[in-house]
Amino acid sequence: MQMMGTFIKPMHPEGIKFVAIFAAVTLVLFLISTFLGWIGVGLTVWCYYFFRDPERVTPDRPGLIISPADGVISLIEPAVPPAELGMPDEALTRVSVFMNVFNCHVNRTPVSGEIRAVSYRPGKFFNASLDKASVDNERNSLCVKMDNGQELAVVQIAGLVARRIVCFVEPGATLQRGERFGLIRFGSRLDVYLPKGVEPMVCIGQTMIAGETVLAELPASDESA
Repeated sequence: MQMMGTFIKPMHPEGIKFVAIFAAVTLVLFLISTFLGWIGVGLTVWCYYFFRDPERVTPDRPGLIISPADGVISLIEPAVPPAELGMPDEALTRVSVFMNVFNCHVNRTPVSGEIRAVSYRPGKFFNASLDKASVDNERNSLCVKMDNGQELAVVQIAGLVARRIVCFVEPGATLQRGERFGLIRFGSRLDVYLPKGVEPMVCIGQTMIAGETVLAELPASDESA
């Protein structure tokens, strides 16, 4: 059973209807051709795998900022958080995590705190690895206010094949670091805008694990995340 758990992960409820659709299409394909049917089986397994929702062990040391997504660091640069969040109009360090269609797409909050703002904005669907995706693509932005008063922004960005951003939380909710807050279907990106003065502890090309990999750490005097 322990070995089975290594390969078979629980699926997020958001994926049930999609796996059902893939399975139904697979049955039809088997009626047409056995070869096509087995292709459908492979795609159904992939769909289940896409919506997997494994448990994660989140570091509990105060002050840590954790990756909100599985994937690879694609950008680290100064940028102004989305205007719709109402944060100060000044550049912060933005760390972008790019998720391909094989990554787990369940998103987790980088820090503990109160969700001060949630803002959805429709947009285009450029490749999520491109810099302009942060400005032009469909996105859902969250501002998390930590116990020490500092704010951190995390932004879900739709990608080239993503067509649905899902957010489970609303303003006023209180989340713990590593807690699930949303997902994006079929390839996308997460941007984290670190608080002023906080430096990233990751580099471009590094692989991230949502809820586990440390992105950055608050200075000792500010550790309330």
